[in-house]
Amino acid sequence: MTTTFLLRDECRVAALNLAVQSFVHPETGAEHYHLKADNPENVFLVGLRTAPEDSTGVAHILEHTVLCGSRRYPVRDPFFMMLRRSLNTFMNAFTSSDWTAYPFASQNRKDFFNLLDVYLDAVFFPRLEELDFAQEGHRLEFSDPADPATPLTIRGVVYNEMQGAMATPVNFLWQGLSQHLFPTSTYRFNSGGDPEIIPLLSHARLKEFHRRYYHPSNAFFLTYGDIEAAELQEIFTDRVLKEFQREPGAPFLVAPESRRRVPVMARESFPVEASGPDPGDRSHVVVGWLLECGGGLEELIEAHLLSSVLLDNSSSPLLDALETTSLGRAPSPLCGLDDDHRELVFCCGLEGCAEDAGPEVEKLVLEILAKVARDGIADEQLEAALHQIELQRREIGGDGFPYGLQLLLNIFPAVVHKGSVLDRLDLDPVLARLREKIRHPDFIRNLVTRLLLDNQHRVCLTMVPDVELAPRREAALRARLGARLRAMDRDEKEKIVERAAQLAARQREADDPEILPRVGLDDVPEKMPIPLGRKEAGPLPVTWYGAGTNGLVYQQAIFTLPELSSDQLDLLPEYSSCLAELGCDGLDYRRTQAWQARVSGGIGAFYRVRGTLDDSSRVKGFFVLSGRALRRNHVELTRLLRRTAESVRFDELDHIREIMAQNLAHQEQQVTASGHLLAMRAAAAGCSPVAALTHRAGGLAGLRQLKQLYGGLVRDEARLEAFGKAFAALHETIVSAPCQFLLVGEDEREAELTAEVEQGWRECDIPLGEESRDFRLPFTGARVRQAWTTDTSVNFCAKAYATVTIAHPDAAPLAVLGGFLRNGYLHRAIREEGGAYGGGAGHDSGSAAFRFYSYRDPRLGETLDDFDGSLKWLKAGGHHPRQVEEAILGVVSQIDKPGSPAGRAKQAFSDRLFGRSPELLREYRRRVLKVTLDDLVRV
Repeated sequence: MTTTFLLRDECRVAALNLAVQSFVHPETGAEHYHLKADNPENVFLVGLRTAPEDSTGVAHILEHTVLCGSRRYPVRDPFFMMLRRSLNTFMNAFTSSDWTAYPFASQNRKDFFNLLDVYLDAVFFPRLEELDFAQEGHRLEFSDPADPATPLTIRGVVYNEMQGAMATPVNFLWQGLSQHLFPTSTYRFNSGGDPEIIPLLSHARLKEFHRRYYHPSNAFFLTYGDIEAAELQEIFTDRVLKEFQREPGAPFLVAPESRRRVPVMARESFPVEASGPDPGDRSHVVVGWLLECGGGLEELIEAHLLSSVLLDNSSSPLLDALETTSLGRAPSPLCGLDDDHRELVFCCGLEGCAEDAGPEVEKLVLEILAKVARDGIADEQLEAALHQIELQRREIGGDGFPYGLQLLLNIFPAVVHKGSVLDRLDLDPVLARLREKIRHPDFIRNLVTRLLLDNQHRVCLTMVPDVELAPRREAALRARLGARLRAMDRDEKEKIVERAAQLAARQREADDPEILPRVGLDDVPEKMPIPLGRKEAGPLPVTWYGAGTNGLVYQQAIFTLPELSSDQLDLLPEYSSCLAELGCDGLDYRRTQAWQARVSGGIGAFYRVRGTLDDSSRVKGFFVLSGRALRRNHVELTRLLRRTAESVRFDELDHIREIMAQNLAHQEQQVTASGHLLAMRAAAAGCSPVAALTHRAGGLAGLRQLKQLYGGLVRDEARLEAFGKAFAALHETIVSAPCQFLLVGEDEREAELTAEVEQGWRECDIPLGEESRDFRLPFTGARVRQAWTTDTSVNFCAKAYATVTIAHPDAAPLAVLGGFLRNGYLHRAIREEGGAYGGGAGHDSGSAAFRFYSYRDPRLGETLDDFDGSLKWLKAGGHHPRQVEEAILGVVSQIDKPGSPAGRAKQAFSDRLFGRSPELLREYRRRVLKVTLDDLVRV
């Protein structure tokens, strides 16, 4: 096999068990970085440097439009069609501030090369038709598309997506900060698109942006897995590169920002509802720096180290000050270091402030930094910060994202900005040098002085709520559209009506899917690998799972949830979030979190509740105390978990109130970020006791309750004291219930790790394993018809039906039905025609509910009608068996999706706790593979 790529460098990274290969294509300058690893889940990513020159969202809209048909695959929607003709473990596309990426992953070799063909053709040879631009970007349309006597509106998928994205104060805050931190460079623009500016983008400008930036000279290919680089490069060359020559001036790199000579105090506003809570204490204040750093890895890790030292946990001086000050309700979600840009940004601040709090917040921050520069940081805190970096470096991920994609995204900034890719992966030499540096007492003092205190490129931004902003913008938009309409002649109006009709006709076209490559049921592997655990024959109930964890150990103490009162059920989510944040073993919460940082990087507490296999009205629940550590710290991790269970301090009332404030801030941010999930939880609340608890604890009902709770804790010290006592009583109830343990580590460590767990928990001061009354959830099914309002101009719609648990024969066809309705009807009706960013349906066997949803949706009632319309479409018939097969492939690819070694073991153990044996899960998968169209109609 020959290739036109030249090998520039190759190096082994022992800690990650892979080799890094760097290639260049001499004719075009395209780069290829291949992470060669013994892993069958191969990952591909093509990236392009796409720095915007305005806030029209051109790069974002182009990312969408590129995926609407290409030269070899001239179908209307190849991306979404391939989603259902594939066994992919990941497919997506991203637009960031100065780059665009198109990644996918698959464990199936045939599927991988199918997707590679489609992605390469889409990126480099898209059709970019004007109707696709109108659908995905923006278009003028009459409220009734066929009636020019109705008002003009703006529609488009990205337009609606950004209407939702820019409804959140955090996005307003980041965009405002970027404008002041980067007054002359590309980062001052909204790369996703400002809804007020998006309509200025023309189709011609979109095509020109593609011609300039989507060129191999400005592109790079990143791959991971066990397919050889030469085999991939042959396809890159044959499908793309042979048709291009080097583009003069490419690659298009971002220039460094000009430095400010004096700090800036700025003020912006964000929209809030007039009917909401008093806006007086809803301002955000953030202090941000553009750091003076070179491009080297050592300087990057030093900046991360400083950020960790200042903000990692409640023992960190800056986070402690932000958590405990009365200037605001909670630390800003922007706190930390951002390394995605060409230059590093460090931020900190508060939310829930008075609108004049900016100077005082900045003063507080600078005083803390000055104190660190004067007094330094304890050696153990510096060691803990380095320990965190090492822990994150060693851990093998893959539960949310494919592990290979995580590694490719880690090297992404270095590739985009021409840094060292190898350095981004091989941290060990840098960590060794930093361990020497931190021994010098002036190291951290000099670092905070150089990067922050002496750095005048600083912005203090106050973001103030404005109840008039949204109405002003809406009125201005109506005025612009009204003026536009009045200026139109009859021909212009007819053109808008005609284009709407053309777009509607195009959206209803039935493309020939056989143009696209596919995998079928014959390509699905027969086996479904599930890790097998082993119960240890010792004094404690310990289950061991051997896994390739790269030197890490995972430990969980699992308590069977006992019967709880209604008040205790309401406390359960807040108790879970507090438990690992409070002091224990006679230490206060600051010293305890410092202990956690030295040992484990933090521990976690959570609960799981599911219906039994044969009856969704009967439930089981477990409470889990969890941690991970490097092998050398396992004994101390065991002690930390045990002492948390034995002696957690619920008398730290001020800190409990601070945690509630942070929880409330986080949950409020989720309303517009994950509104579809909250809507589905609300709709399903009448379907089963588990669904009702999910809405009550982690849904909109839970958020409303948390708001009321926090208001009481702020106003009433007696209520706060009673709250702490209620926590203590709930804790005693839970830790008195039967307990068992989970251990995940490398096979050769089984005996010693098990012995350490048994030794560490043997003399526990709590009565492990006592009998308790079974956990129950009183429940009465009910029809849910609700509307919730929030600060956003887009909607999230949901509808739910009570169904069955996973053991029921109908669970498999219900799972397939979700994909069938999405693929065949909902995607077209809700996203393409309706303009929502997303929509679909799916079955949740854990809560025994089938749920429809839409995401960032400009419509309400019409979308609910579309949910019903999909069922009428199903019953109407005329469907092809291939559509069923495609829906089956989507379910199986999710079932077979690989996770991290530890994550797969923990999931297998959790499944067993709830009776989901490997035999049952394999039988469920077999049923999925046998689903027919008749099954879908029946369920």
